[in-house]
Amino acid sequence: MADTTTAQASTPVTISPAYRRYALFVLLLAYISSYVDRQIMGILVEPIRLEFDLTDTQMGFLGGIAFGIFYATLGIPIAFLADRLNRRNIIALAITVWSAMTVACAFVTGFWTLAFARIGVGVGEAGSSPPSHSMIADLYPEHQRSGALAIYALGIYVGIMLGFLVGAYVATEYGWRAAFVVVGLPGILIALIVRFTLIEPPRGHSDGLAPTARGPINFVVARQQIRAAFAHLWRDKVSRHVVIGVTLISFVGYGGAYWGAAFFMRSHNMTMFEVGIYLAAVVGIAGVIGALVGGQLADRLGSRDVRWKMWIVALAKVLAAPLVLWFFLEFDSTIALIVYVPTVLLGAFYLGPSFAIIQSRAPVHMRALCSAIMLFILNIIGLGLGPQLVGVFSDLMAPTYGAESLRYALLILSFINIWGAWHYFRAGKALAVRKG
Repeated sequence: MADTTTAQASTPVTISPAYRRYALFVLLLAYISSYVDRQIMGILVEPIRLEFDLTDTQMGFLGGIAFGIFYATLGIPIAFLADRLNRRNIIALAITVWSAMTVACAFVTGFWTLAFARIGVGVGEAGSSPPSHSMIADLYPEHQRSGALAIYALGIYVGIMLGFLVGAYVATEYGWRAAFVVVGLPGILIALIVRFTLIEPPRGHSDGLAPTARGPINFVVARQQIRAAFAHLWRDKVSRHVVIGVTLISFVGYGGAYWGAAFFMRSHNMTMFEVGIYLAAVVGIAGVIGALVGGQLADRLGSRDVRWKMWIVALAKVLAAPLVLWFFLEFDSTIALIVYVPTVLLGAFYLGPSFAIIQSRAPVHMRALCSAIMLFILNIIGLGLGPQLVGVFSDLMAPTYGAESLRYALLILSFINIWGAWHYFRAGKALAVRKG
């Protein structure tokens, strides 16, 4: 199939179900790679902290702001380009950059060089998700979109699983620097697969819309388009509540994902390898099941009552709340490890429905941009501040609680999930009003 702008604008393109599944799988591989490289820091917090004699606040900066601020802010201009240029090529270049910068983390000499390398990883990863969301939305019709994007979202849990598993094993056997090399190099191969085996789907294809010419690229148009996308996400009540809800939930989630391994090591006296094996199994199995079930339930229940597209997320968070409280207040390690499993499963429900509703509500010509703005807000607050505030709270409470300060920092911030659930409930109510 041709992949030029002219061909796309004038020649109908047939996308087979087999190719659609293949493209989703390849984009999933890219997303897995991004999360392995992003979350590898989580399992390596303790050895890096000890080698460079860093505080929890400094480690929170490396896992949050250093990565998140560039990842979030660059996502918007890159998404603007993705709505006009070849999304496949943008994704392939992004994978190359973040993979190379992950390998560079192996050669750092201290806090500031590691911060620079993590900034580089964030710069690369800024170019992946918004174009991928847009491509998937053009491959899958609306009634299958939550399920497709839930499959794509599996990259979060599979990536975290591989990051914990590979990172713990390699760091234990060969040191934490080798772990960065091992997880970074495979991304180069994935970048080549994306570039040379995927095609650029016509925009609006899955919605039955005629392909349109791509708009011009200049500063004035970019500013107008970005302003229009922000205005859409604010004025559309459903999108507004979803963006707020997903940001609040991600704030808790990113903090927990980054500090989870350190929590198990400090509060439950587990070794890095034990934590890696356990978290890989729980996140890889329970997280994947939760993301799939959440997406499927949103599609099925939503086909009967559209409000359940969002209410399923609110329900999952409400059901998980007492389990989260139990988990952080439980000092018996065996019980805590058991209780953690359903909290991860229910916690994964929000991904597919959230991504899908933003894509379904966005105008076709700015889908990547709307996704990028959502991710900008989510990542500035969630990814940037989540790990950072956990580290700050932990340091502040250390004089009182000692090694258990991390436990109570994570517990306090977990209550924000209920606030996020309320916004998903409001989004469901707004969905019952026909989009005009």
